[in-house]
This record gives sequence, C-alpha cells and structure tokens, in this order.
Amino acid sequence: MPLVEVSITEFDLACLPETGAVLDQLLALRPQQIVIDLAGCRHIDAAAIGLLLDVHRRMVRAGGVLAVRNPNPRITRILQTARLDQILPVHTDAAAAAAPVTEVGPTPADVTPGVTPPTGTVPRAVAYGRAAVTART
Repeated sequence: MPLVEVSITEFDLACLPETGAVLDQLLALRPQQIVIDLAGCRHIDAAAIGLLLDVHRRMVRAGGVLAVRNPNPRITRILQTARLDQILPVHTDAAAAAAPVTEVGPTPADVTPGVTPPTGTVPRAVAYGRAAVTART
C-alpha cells in the first residue's frame, strides 16, 4: 500500500492509547508513506510528540516515510520547539485542509483486525473515534 492518510482531531495523552492502536494497525499494513493530517487538531502535547517519533522510527526501519500535514500555527510552533520539523516532513496545503475526510463507522470495533488493504484508486476511510483514516493506493 503506497499511502495511508490519518486525520487526527485530538492528539494528547488522553487519546494516546486509541490513536497509538490505530497507528499500530496501519503500520502492520506496511505502507510506503503515512501522512498525519492535523488540520482539525487544536493541540498536541509531549506524549503525542513521543508517539510521532516512535511511528517515525518504525516507518524508517520499514523503509517508509511519516509526514505531518496542515498543522495550525500553534502546533507548528510546538513542532518547531520540539525540533520535530527537522525530523519529519511538515507540509501545509490549504487545498488539502479544506477537503473533508469521509468517515465511515463510529468505533474501532467496526474494523476487523488484519483489514485488507483497499484496491484500485478509490479512497477508503474509517473513523476511529478521534481519528479518521484514509488509505489510498
């Protein structure tokens, strides 16, 4: 699978177990690139930064790339202060921020472990509480 996009609206210690579990499932699919879209996220804390670093290390080991897209100015400053912007690609795309992610299903319980990667070029989106995941091939 070449690309998986994750739209995260809350990214702090309170939702870290849920978000970490989603990212673990995505890493199991062995994508070439994971893009975390933070357009709808207002805050990120140290625990979330630690998770981003962990996912980055795992992606590099697997030969992939983790990128962050559309952080708001406050989150951009936090990423710069943590020097995460020197480790991960951070992209701002106004057009991508305006495009909504289609959410299907309310909880991770609706997703069977070992999800079969989508086929063709049709995006597939799954909602995971505070994160929506879109896989594109």
